[in-house]
Amino acid sequence: MFYLLAASLLWAFSFGLIKGQLTGYDPVLVACARLLLASLVFVPVVWRAGLPRAISRRAMALGVVQFGAMYVLYIAAFAWLPAWQVALFTIFTPLYVVAMADAAGRRFVPRHLLGALIAVAGAAVVLRGDFGQADWRGVLLLQGANLCFAWGQLRFVGLQRAAGGQDAALLGWMYLGAFLATLLTVAVRVPGQICLLPTWGSSALWSLLYLGLLPTGVGFYLWNRGAVRTAAGSLAVANNLKVPLAVLVSWLVFGENAAYGWAVLGLGLVVAGLAVAADSIKNFRRPGNSRIPG
Repeated sequence: MFYLLAASLLWAFSFGLIKGQLTGYDPVLVACARLLLASLVFVPVVWRAGLPRAISRRAMALGVVQFGAMYVLYIAAFAWLPAWQVALFTIFTPLYVVAMADAAGRRFVPRHLLGALIAVAGAAVVLRGDFGQADWRGVLLLQGANLCFAWGQLRFVGLQRAAGGQDAALLGWMYLGAFLATLLTVAVRVPGQICLLPTWGSSALWSLLYLGLLPTGVGFYLWNRGAVRTAAGSLAVANNLKVPLAVLVSWLVFGENAAYGWAVLGLGLVVAGLAVAADSIKNFRRPGNSRIPG
């Protein structure tokens, strides 16, 4: 659980930086650059690990889905939805994690579903949005992004087991696959756009460097590492920790006029969801003892 909380805190800080420093820049190019930086961080680990080619290819394919396709679908939704609705309709990931984990294990655990529903309610309380006034095209794109991220974090468990527990090397290959996918998207959308990156302002480039190395590079690594070591129900609920944490960070660190009272209430609900969904210690997944098939 520590890894999931640490990743959520990193992501919570990234919202304020994106809002303050990267608004107005092409979001797909931002995602592409972040994934490139994340890939470079893990190059030494990938080089030393010497994973079998079959495992490396599986990791790249998983990265294309969990990070690359997720980013592309997520960013495409902004064409149909305002930013607050984009945040609102990302809160259903816990439900997808529970459904996929239970389907893979051929079981139904009501406690996991109840915990996920409480986590969704907690995030909804924080955002306090109108579910009825949204363009269905953007909503569908976001649900595609949610499904990609949910499927990826569960699938990583089996892949990590097949790789003998080499989390960092796997993430390096995943980042590379995701980077190539977003690079292709940038090339198709606006050919030659990568060349514009050096013309960005210095504050934007420094923010991009931070976001690529920490929230993307370290954040996703911590999240997938935590996914291997956390029970499915708790993993599902933890997907919504970043929502109230982001509001609290925006208020405490970036000085925004945030609804911190609602954020505290929402965080309390997400924590309650964790308590409801938590399995006993003996049922927690451990490396090499996953219930999610590879």
